[in-house]
Amino acid sequence: MRELSDDARRQRTHRTIDRLQEALLAHDMSAFADQWAPDGTMSFPFAPPGWPELRGRDEVRGYLADYTDNVDIHEITRMTRHDSTDPDTVILEWAVSGVAVKTGKPYEIAYVAFVTVGPDGIVAYRDYWNPLAAGAALGGIDELFAAFDAGAPR
Repeated sequence: MRELSDDARRQRTHRTIDRLQEALLAHDMSAFADQWAPDGTMSFPFAPPGWPELRGRDEVRGYLADYTDNVDIHEITRMTRHDSTDPDTVILEWAVSGVAVKTGKPYEIAYVAFVTVGPDGIVAYRDYWNPLAAGAALGGIDELFAAFDAGAPR
C-alpha cells in the first residue's frame, strides 16, 4: 500500500476529530470510542492521582459507557485546532456546555487535547481538563470519581 502524503494524513486527522465531535453532540459514546485504534490510548495528565490511563478501544468504550448518564453535552462552545509539525497530530483547544445530569448544575468545561491519529484511528489522546470544575458540576470530587470509575480499568 502506498504511504499517504502529509496533506492526506492531516486530512485524515481532521476527519477523525470531526467524527469525535459529531458523536459527542449526538450522545453516541460508542461511536466516539469507535474512533480509537484497537491499541490506542487515552490519558489524563491533569487528573487526580489514580485516574486510569486507558489502553485500547475497548477500555475507552468501557470508560465512556455511562458518560451520558452523568453529563449531557448541549454544544461545543469553542474549538480551535492547531496543526503540529506531525501531520498525524493536532492540538485542540475546546470547550463544551451542558448539564450534569444528577445535579442539574451547568457543565461548562474547557479542554486541551493532543490527538494523534494513525491508519486505524486514534493512537494517542492526551486530555488536559480541570477535574475541579467537573467535580463541582457533578456534586464533588467523590461524585467525579464515581461518575467515571465504573468502566475504568484498574
